[in-house]
Amino acid sequence: MASGISCQFFCSRPCFLFLFVVLAILSTAAGEKQLKFVTLLYRHGDRSPVRTFPTDPHQESAWPQGFGQLTQVGMRQHFELGQTLRRRYRGFLNETYSRREISVRSTDYDRTLMSAEANLAGLYPPNGSEVFNPNITWQPIPVHTVPDTEDMLLRFPLPNCPRYDLLMNETKETETFVNMTKDNIKFLEMVANETGLKDVSVESIWSVYDTLFCEQCHNMTLPPWATLEVMQKLKKLKDFSFEFMFGIYKREQKARLQGGVLLGHIVKNISQASSTSSTDPLKLMVYSAHDTTIVALQLALDVYNGKQAPYASCHIFELYQDDHGAFTVGMFYRNETGKDPYPVKLANCTQDCPLEDFIRITKSVIPDDWAKECQIGSTHQDTEVIVGLAVCGCLLFLLILLMLTVLCRQKSQAGGYHHVLNEGEDQS
Repeated sequence: MASGISCQFFCSRPCFLFLFVVLAILSTAAGEKQLKFVTLLYRHGDRSPVRTFPTDPHQESAWPQGFGQLTQVGMRQHFELGQTLRRRYRGFLNETYSRREISVRSTDYDRTLMSAEANLAGLYPPNGSEVFNPNITWQPIPVHTVPDTEDMLLRFPLPNCPRYDLLMNETKETETFVNMTKDNIKFLEMVANETGLKDVSVESIWSVYDTLFCEQCHNMTLPPWATLEVMQKLKKLKDFSFEFMFGIYKREQKARLQGGVLLGHIVKNISQASSTSSTDPLKLMVYSAHDTTIVALQLALDVYNGKQAPYASCHIFELYQDDHGAFTVGMFYRNETGKDPYPVKLANCTQDCPLEDFIRITKSVIPDDWAKECQIGSTHQDTEVIVGLAVCGCLLFLLILLMLTVLCRQKSQAGGYHHVLNEGEDQS
Protein backbone atom coordinates (compact mmCIF):
# COMPACT_ATOMS: atom_id res chain seq x y z
CA MET A 1 0.00 0.00 0.00
CA ALA A 2 2.83 2.37 0.92
CA SER A 3 4.63 1.73 -2.34
CA GLY A 4 1.36 2.35 -4.25
CA ILE A 5 0.85 5.72 -2.55
CA SER A 6 4.47 6.66 -3.18
CA CYS A 7 4.16 5.74 -6.87
CA GLN A 8 0.90 7.76 -7.23
CA PHE A 9 2.50 10.75 -5.54
CA PHE A 10 5.56 10.75 -7.77
CA CYS A 11 3.48 10.16 -10.93
CA SER A 12 1.07 13.02 -10.17
CA ARG A 13 3.72 15.45 -8.95
CA PRO A 14 5.17 16.26 -12.41
CA CYS A 15 1.63 16.83 -13.72
CA PHE A 16 0.89 19.11 -10.80
CA LEU A 17 4.10 21.06 -11.28
CA PHE A 18 3.47 21.34 -15.04
CA LEU A 19 -0.06 22.63 -14.47
CA PHE A 20 1.19 25.12 -11.87
CA VAL A 21 3.85 26.45 -14.25
CA VAL A 22 1.33 26.78 -17.12
CA LEU A 23 -1.14 28.65 -14.92
CA ALA A 24 1.60 30.93 -13.65
CA ILE A 25 2.73 31.71 -17.19
CA LEU A 26 -0.83 32.42 -18.36
CA SER A 27 -1.46 34.62 -15.35
CA THR A 28 1.74 36.57 -15.94
CA ALA A 29 1.03 36.89 -19.67
CA ALA A 30 -2.47 38.21 -19.07
CA GLY A 31 -1.36 40.67 -16.42
CA GLU A 32 -3.57 42.88 -14.30
CA LYS A 33 -4.70 45.98 -16.13
CA GLN A 34 -5.07 49.31 -14.41
CA LEU A 35 -7.30 52.17 -15.55
CA LYS A 36 -5.22 55.25 -16.39
CA PHE A 37 -7.42 57.72 -18.27
CA VAL A 38 -11.07 58.18 -19.29
CA THR A 39 -12.74 60.34 -21.93
CA LEU A 40 -16.51 60.88 -21.93
CA LEU A 41 -18.64 62.42 -24.66
CA TYR A 42 -22.29 62.78 -23.75
CA ARG A 43 -25.37 64.40 -25.21
CA HIS A 44 -27.40 66.88 -23.17
CA GLY A 45 -30.52 65.68 -21.41
CA ASP A 46 -34.20 66.05 -22.31
CA ARG A 47 -35.01 69.48 -23.73
CA SER A 48 -37.78 71.51 -25.27
CA PRO A 49 -37.88 71.56 -29.10
CA VAL A 50 -35.43 73.89 -30.81
CA ARG A 51 -38.20 75.23 -33.06
CA THR A 52 -41.73 74.44 -34.21
CA PHE A 53 -43.88 74.73 -37.33
CA PRO A 54 -46.52 77.36 -38.21
CA THR A 55 -49.60 75.18 -37.60
CA ASP A 56 -48.41 73.81 -34.25
CA PRO A 57 -50.77 74.86 -31.43
CA HIS A 58 -47.87 74.52 -28.97
CA GLN A 59 -45.67 77.52 -29.70
CA GLU A 60 -42.67 78.71 -27.65
CA SER A 61 -44.87 80.08 -24.85
CA ALA A 62 -45.94 76.47 -24.09
CA TRP A 63 -42.45 75.76 -22.71
CA PRO A 64 -41.44 77.30 -19.34
CA GLN A 65 -37.98 78.39 -20.53
CA GLY A 66 -38.70 78.60 -24.26
CA PHE A 67 -37.13 76.59 -27.09
CA GLY A 68 -34.00 74.47 -26.84
CA GLN A 69 -33.80 74.47 -23.05
CA LEU A 70 -32.98 71.65 -20.63
CA THR A 71 -36.04 70.38 -18.80
CA GLN A 72 -36.19 68.99 -15.28
CA VAL A 73 -36.39 65.52 -16.84
CA GLY A 74 -33.08 66.27 -18.55
CA MET A 75 -31.56 67.45 -15.28
CA ARG A 76 -32.54 64.20 -13.59
CA GLN A 77 -31.17 62.15 -16.50
CA HIS A 78 -27.74 63.73 -16.16
CA PHE A 79 -27.72 63.62 -12.39
CA GLU A 80 -28.39 59.87 -12.66
CA LEU A 81 -25.62 59.50 -15.26
CA GLY A 82 -23.24 61.32 -12.93
CA GLN A 83 -24.10 58.89 -10.12
CA THR A 84 -23.56 55.95 -12.48
CA LEU A 85 -20.14 57.29 -13.45
CA ARG A 86 -19.27 57.75 -9.77
CA ARG A 87 -20.00 54.06 -9.15
CA ARG A 88 -18.15 52.95 -12.28
CA TYR A 89 -15.00 54.89 -11.41
CA ARG A 90 -14.99 54.44 -7.65
CA GLY A 91 -11.39 53.79 -6.66
CA PHE A 92 -10.12 55.50 -9.80
CA LEU A 93 -11.45 59.00 -9.15
CA ASN A 94 -10.91 60.65 -5.79
CA GLU A 95 -13.85 60.51 -3.43
CA THR A 96 -13.60 64.29 -3.23
CA TYR A 97 -13.39 66.70 -6.13
CA SER A 98 -9.86 67.49 -7.33
CA ARG A 99 -9.45 70.12 -10.02
CA ARG A 100 -6.32 68.41 -11.35
CA GLU A 101 -8.00 65.10 -12.15
CA ILE A 102 -10.96 66.27 -14.24
CA SER A 103 -11.57 68.76 -17.03
CA VAL A 104 -15.02 69.51 -18.46
CA ARG A 105 -15.76 71.27 -21.73
CA SER A 106 -19.18 72.09 -23.16
CA THR A 107 -20.60 73.73 -26.24
CA ASP A 108 -21.91 77.22 -25.59
CA TYR A 109 -25.57 76.25 -25.23
CA ASP A 110 -27.69 76.51 -22.10
CA ARG A 111 -28.77 72.86 -22.33
CA THR A 112 -25.23 71.46 -22.65
CA LEU A 113 -23.79 73.68 -19.93
CA MET A 114 -26.64 72.84 -17.56
CA SER A 115 -26.38 69.12 -18.40
CA ALA A 116 -22.69 69.18 -17.47
CA GLU A 117 -23.49 70.88 -14.18
CA ALA A 118 -26.26 68.38 -13.34
CA ASN A 119 -23.91 65.53 -14.24
CA LEU A 120 -21.16 66.87 -11.99
CA ALA A 121 -23.67 67.18 -9.14
CA GLY A 122 -24.16 63.42 -9.34
CA LEU A 123 -20.48 62.65 -9.94
CA TYR A 124 -19.07 64.78 -7.12
CA PRO A 125 -21.54 65.20 -4.25
CA PRO A 126 -19.92 67.38 -1.58
CA ASN A 127 -18.31 65.49 1.25
CA GLY A 128 -16.84 66.70 4.54
CA SER A 129 -14.97 69.96 4.06
CA GLU A 130 -16.48 70.34 0.59
CA VAL A 131 -19.86 71.18 2.12
CA PHE A 132 -20.06 74.97 2.10
CA ASN A 133 -23.72 75.06 3.14
CA PRO A 134 -25.33 72.21 5.13
CA ASN A 135 -28.62 72.85 3.35
CA ILE A 136 -27.12 72.39 -0.15
CA THR A 137 -25.86 68.97 -1.25
CA TRP A 138 -24.00 70.46 -4.21
CA GLN A 139 -20.68 72.13 -4.91
CA PRO A 140 -19.63 74.36 -7.83
CA ILE A 141 -17.28 72.74 -10.37
CA PRO A 142 -16.00 74.63 -13.45
CA VAL A 143 -17.31 73.88 -16.93
CA HIS A 144 -15.34 75.45 -19.77
CA THR A 145 -16.65 76.61 -23.13
CA VAL A 146 -15.92 78.83 -26.12
CA PRO A 147 -18.34 80.97 -28.17
CA ASP A 148 -20.41 78.90 -30.59
CA THR A 149 -18.91 80.68 -33.61
CA GLU A 150 -15.40 79.68 -32.45
CA ASP A 151 -16.13 76.07 -31.47
CA MET A 152 -14.15 73.86 -33.84
CA LEU A 153 -14.21 70.80 -31.61
CA LEU A 154 -17.73 69.89 -30.50
CA ARG A 155 -20.27 71.68 -32.72
CA PHE A 156 -21.04 69.64 -35.84
CA PRO A 157 -21.19 69.87 -38.74
CA LEU A 158 -18.20 72.20 -38.74
CA PRO A 159 -18.85 75.25 -40.95
CA ASN A 160 -16.74 77.03 -43.57
CA CYS A 161 -15.42 73.88 -45.21
CA PRO A 162 -15.90 74.01 -49.03
CA ARG A 163 -14.65 70.46 -49.47
CA TYR A 164 -17.32 69.14 -47.09
CA ASP A 165 -20.00 71.19 -48.87
CA LEU A 166 -18.91 69.61 -52.14
CA LEU A 167 -19.14 66.12 -50.63
CA MET A 168 -22.63 66.90 -49.37
CA ASN A 169 -23.72 68.01 -52.83
CA GLU A 170 -22.28 64.80 -54.26
CA THR A 171 -24.12 62.79 -51.59
CA LYS A 172 -27.41 64.27 -52.78
CA GLU A 173 -26.71 62.79 -56.21
CA THR A 174 -26.15 59.25 -54.91
CA GLU A 175 -28.67 56.52 -55.62
CA THR A 176 -29.33 56.07 -51.90
CA PHE A 177 -30.29 59.70 -51.35
CA VAL A 178 -32.22 60.07 -54.61
CA ASN A 179 -34.26 56.94 -53.92
CA MET A 180 -34.97 58.00 -50.34
CA THR A 181 -36.35 61.31 -51.61
CA LYS A 182 -38.26 59.69 -54.48
CA ASP A 183 -39.84 57.02 -52.29
CA ASN A 184 -41.03 59.61 -49.76
CA ILE A 185 -42.00 62.54 -51.99
CA LYS A 186 -45.74 62.20 -51.31
CA PHE A 187 -45.11 61.89 -47.59
CA LEU A 188 -42.88 64.98 -47.60
CA GLU A 189 -45.59 66.92 -49.46
CA MET A 190 -48.18 65.83 -46.89
CA VAL A 191 -45.97 66.96 -44.00
CA ALA A 192 -45.34 70.31 -45.69
CA ASN A 193 -49.07 70.82 -46.20
CA GLU A 194 -49.96 69.87 -42.60
CA THR A 195 -47.19 71.87 -40.92
CA GLY A 196 -47.34 74.96 -43.11
CA LEU A 197 -43.62 74.70 -43.83
CA LYS A 198 -42.47 75.72 -47.30
CA ASP A 199 -39.34 73.57 -47.35
CA VAL A 200 -39.70 69.98 -46.15
CA SER A 201 -36.97 67.66 -47.41
CA VAL A 202 -35.13 64.54 -46.32
CA GLU A 203 -32.49 66.88 -44.87
CA SER A 204 -34.81 69.16 -42.89
CA ILE A 205 -37.63 66.87 -41.78
CA TRP A 206 -35.77 65.93 -38.58
CA SER A 207 -37.00 69.16 -36.97
CA VAL A 208 -40.66 68.17 -37.49
CA TYR A 209 -40.07 64.83 -35.79
CA ASP A 210 -38.05 66.51 -33.03
CA THR A 211 -40.87 68.94 -32.24
CA LEU A 212 -43.54 66.23 -32.14
CA PHE A 213 -41.28 63.90 -30.14
CA CYS A 214 -40.64 66.56 -27.49
CA GLU A 215 -44.35 67.33 -27.22
CA GLN A 216 -45.19 63.64 -26.96
CA CYS A 217 -42.62 63.13 -24.18
CA HIS A 218 -44.24 65.98 -22.23
CA ASN A 219 -47.81 64.71 -22.67
CA MET A 220 -48.89 67.42 -25.09
CA THR A 221 -51.63 66.60 -27.58
CA LEU A 222 -50.28 65.92 -31.06
CA PRO A 223 -52.14 67.06 -34.19
CA PRO A 224 -54.52 64.42 -35.70
CA TRP A 225 -52.27 63.83 -38.72
CA ALA A 226 -49.33 62.78 -36.48
CA THR A 227 -50.44 59.15 -36.20
CA LEU A 228 -48.23 56.31 -34.96
CA GLU A 229 -47.46 55.34 -38.55
CA VAL A 230 -46.51 58.93 -39.42
CA MET A 231 -44.28 59.20 -36.35
CA GLN A 232 -42.49 55.98 -37.27
CA LYS A 233 -41.87 57.24 -40.80
CA LEU A 234 -40.66 60.58 -39.50
CA LYS A 235 -38.26 58.78 -37.17
CA LYS A 236 -36.86 56.70 -40.03
CA LEU A 237 -36.23 59.81 -42.13
CA LYS A 238 -34.75 61.63 -39.14
CA ASP A 239 -32.25 58.82 -38.53
CA PHE A 240 -31.36 58.85 -42.24
CA SER A 241 -30.73 62.61 -42.13
CA PHE A 242 -28.11 62.13 -39.40
CA GLU A 243 -26.30 59.47 -41.38
CA PHE A 244 -26.57 61.63 -44.51
CA MET A 245 -24.46 64.33 -42.85
CA PHE A 246 -21.52 62.13 -41.96
CA GLY A 247 -21.89 58.88 -43.88
CA ILE A 248 -23.64 57.12 -46.82
CA TYR A 249 -21.06 58.44 -49.31
CA LYS A 250 -17.29 58.81 -48.87
CA ARG A 251 -17.54 58.33 -45.11
CA GLU A 252 -13.79 58.54 -44.49
CA GLN A 253 -13.42 61.78 -46.44
CA LYS A 254 -16.34 63.33 -44.54
CA ALA A 255 -14.89 62.06 -41.26
CA ARG A 256 -11.57 63.84 -41.89
CA LEU A 257 -13.50 67.10 -42.20
CA GLN A 258 -15.95 66.50 -39.33
CA GLY A 259 -15.87 63.84 -36.59
CA GLY A 260 -12.23 63.05 -37.22
CA VAL A 261 -11.32 66.47 -35.82
CA LEU A 262 -12.73 65.54 -32.40
CA LEU A 263 -11.38 61.99 -32.66
CA GLY A 264 -7.90 63.36 -33.32
CA HIS A 265 -8.16 65.50 -30.19
CA ILE A 266 -9.27 62.48 -28.13
CA VAL A 267 -6.52 60.22 -29.51
CA LYS A 268 -3.93 62.93 -28.78
CA ASN A 269 -5.11 63.19 -25.15
CA ILE A 270 -5.08 59.41 -24.75
CA SER A 271 -1.55 59.21 -26.17
CA GLN A 272 -0.36 61.93 -23.82
CA ALA A 273 -1.96 60.15 -20.87
CA SER A 274 -0.03 56.98 -21.78
CA SER A 275 3.28 58.80 -21.64
CA THR A 276 2.77 61.11 -18.70
CA SER A 277 4.95 60.66 -15.64
CA SER A 278 3.05 63.14 -13.49
CA THR A 279 2.22 62.07 -9.96
CA ASP A 280 -1.05 63.98 -10.17
CA PRO A 281 -2.26 63.41 -13.76
CA LEU A 282 -5.50 64.33 -15.44
CA LYS A 283 -7.78 61.29 -15.14
CA LEU A 284 -11.06 62.32 -16.70
CA MET A 285 -11.81 64.44 -19.78
CA VAL A 286 -15.49 65.25 -20.27
CA TYR A 287 -17.26 66.74 -23.30
CA SER A 288 -20.87 67.90 -23.04
CA ALA A 289 -22.39 68.28 -26.49
CA HIS A 290 -25.10 67.17 -28.91
CA ASP A 291 -26.48 64.20 -30.82
CA THR A 292 -24.69 65.38 -33.97
CA THR A 293 -21.40 65.37 -32.02
CA ILE A 294 -21.84 61.73 -31.03
CA VAL A 295 -22.98 60.69 -34.51
CA ALA A 296 -20.04 62.49 -36.14
CA LEU A 297 -17.59 60.79 -33.78
CA GLN A 298 -19.14 57.33 -34.09
CA LEU A 299 -19.25 57.48 -37.90
CA ALA A 300 -15.59 58.53 -37.87
CA LEU A 301 -14.93 55.43 -35.75
CA ASP A 302 -17.30 53.43 -38.00
CA VAL A 303 -19.27 52.17 -34.99
CA TYR A 304 -22.53 54.09 -35.54
CA ASN A 305 -25.63 51.97 -34.93
CA GLY A 306 -27.82 53.96 -37.34
CA LYS A 307 -29.92 55.58 -34.64
CA GLN A 308 -29.95 59.11 -33.24
CA ALA A 309 -28.06 59.39 -29.97
CA PRO A 310 -30.75 59.66 -27.25
CA TYR A 311 -30.75 62.18 -24.41
CA ALA A 312 -27.87 61.74 -21.93
CA SER A 313 -26.26 59.03 -24.09
CA CYS A 314 -22.56 58.67 -23.38
CA HIS A 315 -19.64 57.36 -25.44
CA ILE A 316 -16.73 56.25 -23.26
CA PHE A 317 -13.01 55.75 -23.98
CA GLU A 318 -10.96 53.99 -21.28
CA LEU A 319 -7.17 53.70 -21.34
CA TYR A 320 -5.66 50.75 -19.45
CA GLN A 321 -2.10 49.70 -18.68
CA ASP A 322 -1.15 46.13 -17.79
CA ASP A 323 1.65 44.87 -15.54
CA HIS A 324 4.04 44.78 -18.48
CA GLY A 325 3.46 48.43 -19.34
CA ALA A 326 1.34 47.77 -22.44
CA PHE A 327 -1.61 50.12 -23.04
CA THR A 328 -5.03 49.21 -24.41
CA VAL A 329 -8.12 51.27 -25.25
CA GLY A 330 -11.66 50.08 -24.56
CA MET A 331 -14.82 51.81 -25.77
CA PHE A 332 -18.31 51.66 -24.32
CA TYR A 333 -21.64 53.26 -25.15
CA ARG A 334 -24.50 54.01 -22.78
CA ASN A 335 -27.65 54.86 -24.69
CA GLU A 336 -30.36 54.16 -22.15
CA THR A 337 -30.85 55.72 -18.72
CA GLY A 338 -30.68 53.14 -15.93
CA LYS A 339 -28.64 50.61 -17.90
CA ASP A 340 -24.92 49.86 -17.98
CA PRO A 341 -22.89 50.88 -21.03
CA TYR A 342 -22.21 48.11 -23.53
CA PRO A 343 -18.84 47.44 -25.19
CA VAL A 344 -18.05 48.91 -28.60
CA LYS A 345 -15.02 47.90 -30.65
CA LEU A 346 -13.22 49.10 -33.73
CA ALA A 347 -13.26 46.96 -36.84
CA ASN A 348 -10.12 44.81 -37.10
CA CYS A 349 -9.33 45.16 -33.39
CA THR A 350 -10.25 43.49 -30.12
CA GLN A 351 -12.39 45.05 -27.40
CA ASP A 352 -9.19 45.78 -25.46
CA CYS A 353 -7.53 47.35 -28.48
CA PRO A 354 -3.75 47.85 -28.15
CA LEU A 355 -3.06 51.58 -28.14
CA GLU A 356 -0.71 51.44 -31.11
CA ASP A 357 -3.40 49.59 -33.12
CA PHE A 358 -6.07 52.06 -32.04
CA ILE A 359 -3.89 54.94 -33.26
CA ARG A 360 -3.07 53.15 -36.53
CA ILE A 361 -6.71 52.23 -37.33
CA THR A 362 -8.07 55.72 -36.62
CA LYS A 363 -5.28 57.56 -38.44
CA SER A 364 -7.07 57.45 -41.82
CA VAL A 365 -9.96 59.61 -40.57
CA ILE A 366 -7.95 62.19 -38.62
CA PRO A 367 -6.97 65.28 -40.64
CA ASP A 368 -3.36 66.44 -40.79
CA ASP A 369 -4.35 70.02 -41.61
CA TRP A 370 -8.12 70.61 -41.44
CA ALA A 371 -8.09 74.07 -43.01
CA LYS A 372 -5.97 72.89 -45.92
CA GLU A 373 -8.03 69.73 -46.48
CA CYS A 374 -11.21 71.79 -46.50
CA GLN A 375 -10.08 73.65 -49.59
CA ILE A 376 -11.18 72.34 -52.96
CA GLY A 377 -8.15 71.41 -55.03
CA SER A 378 -8.21 72.01 -58.78
CA THR A 379 -9.35 69.00 -60.78
CA HIS A 380 -7.85 67.85 -64.08
CA GLN A 381 -10.75 69.48 -65.91
CA ASP A 382 -10.16 72.74 -64.05
CA THR A 383 -6.49 72.60 -65.04
CA GLU A 384 -7.38 72.13 -68.70
CA VAL A 385 -9.71 75.15 -68.58
CA ILE A 386 -7.05 77.31 -66.91
CA VAL A 387 -4.40 76.26 -69.44
CA GLY A 388 -6.82 76.91 -72.32
CA LEU A 389 -7.63 80.37 -71.04
CA ALA A 390 -3.94 81.13 -70.59
CA VAL A 391 -3.15 80.05 -74.16
CA CYS A 392 -6.03 82.11 -75.56
CA GLY A 393 -4.85 85.10 -73.55
CA CYS A 394 -1.33 84.77 -74.92
CA LEU A 395 -2.58 84.44 -78.51
CA LEU A 396 -4.81 87.47 -78.06
CA PHE A 397 -1.88 89.45 -76.66
CA LEU A 398 0.35 88.46 -79.60
CA LEU A 399 -2.41 89.33 -82.07
CA ILE A 400 -2.84 92.79 -80.53
CA LEU A 401 0.92 93.26 -80.51
CA LEU A 402 1.11 92.25 -84.18
CA MET A 403 -1.68 94.65 -85.14
CA LEU A 404 0.02 97.52 -83.31
CA THR A 405 3.30 96.71 -85.08
CA VAL A 406 1.64 96.72 -88.51
CA LEU A 407 -0.16 100.00 -87.79
CA CYS A 408 3.04 101.64 -86.59
CA ARG A 409 4.90 100.46 -89.68
CA GLN A 410 2.16 101.70 -92.02
CA LYS A 411 2.21 105.06 -90.30
CA SER A 412 5.96 105.21 -90.63
CA GLN A 413 5.82 104.35 -94.35
CA ALA A 414 3.06 106.87 -95.03
CA GLY A 415 5.08 109.68 -93.43
CA GLY A 416 8.19 108.90 -95.56
CA TYR A 417 6.24 108.99 -98.85
CA HIS A 418 4.89 112.49 -98.24
CA HIS A 419 8.32 113.68 -97.28
CA VAL A 420 9.75 112.55 -100.63
CA LEU A 421 6.92 114.26 -102.47
CA ASN A 422 7.63 117.44 -100.61
CA GLU A 423 11.24 117.20 -101.53
CA GLY A 424 10.29 116.70 -105.16
CA GLU A 425 8.01 119.72 -105.10
CA ASP A 426 10.75 121.85 -103.62
CA GLN A 427 13.13 120.75 -106.33
CA SER A 428 10.69 121.63 -109.02
